[in-house]
Amino acid sequence: MLMISIHRDDPARADVHQLLSEHLADMYATSPAESVHALDHSALSSPSITFWTAREDGDLLGCGALKLLESPPGSALHGEIKSMRTTAGARGRGVATLMLRHILSDARARNLERLYLETGTEDYFAPARRLYARNGFTECPPFAGYALDPNSVFMVLAL
Repeated sequence: MLMISIHRDDPARADVHQLLSEHLADMYATSPAESVHALDHSALSSPSITFWTAREDGDLLGCGALKLLESPPGSALHGEIKSMRTTAGARGRGVATLMLRHILSDARARNLERLYLETGTEDYFAPARRLYARNGFTECPPFAGYALDPNSVFMVLAL
């Protein structure tokens, strides 16, 4: 029996770059351009972002990232989940749940107080919204420079 492992990875790695390109293409096909907040591989290489992949026997199954949000000195530390994506062949296997739990664990280890995310309102994003709600996220107002958008759902989890 193979095991799924999650490790820090390079968003520019060939198979990851391909997955992220598919992700961006789907986002632009599903939402108006001004409502797409997904990051490409170069943006995911920012020092404020930790990027992971889920693999099984070396095969890419999915990815996810944690972006540290700017906060005033002395205030609570917050983060944002970015680029959660599962490969088509790995959907329905619990990869997204494993990745989300890994990100939550990392955020708690860093003593973050809140974790935010933005996802879409369209039916395409319904599985993602259900995943986040099952893991305790609730809807919230826009955060970190996002604007109110009928195509976006903003969610938060107190850690």
